[in-house]
Amino acid sequence: MIPANKRVRKYRNQGGAADLVRVEVLIPPAARGEILALASRIRAEHRRTKELQLLLDNALRLYGPRILDNVDLDRLPDLRSRAAVAARAMIDRGDARAFAMGKKMLDRVSAAEN
Repeated sequence: MIPANKRVRKYRNQGGAADLVRVEVLIPPAARGEILALASRIRAEHRRTKELQLLLDNALRLYGPRILDNVDLDRLPDLRSRAAVAARAMIDRGDARAFAMGKKMLDRVSAAEN
């Protein structure tokens, strides 16, 4: 059995909270719900961005040379636009697996925009 403090430390270093920080603020009681909703939106956006980055990294690792023959992703302004360009290139130039990955990436890009 792992002691509770070690389990919490492991969760914060390796688990779902590995890249989050704890914040404590003093606010009026009436604003508590608003702050909790804001924190929830920020965590959700962070998770979507993290997932999209992992998908893009995996796609570039597997299909980079094939899909980026004349595309410079570094010139694009943000992660969403880089992922969208890479996804479209995978759909156009890749095999069936690349097509499926490209569709999944485009779904995540459109979900992140909403």
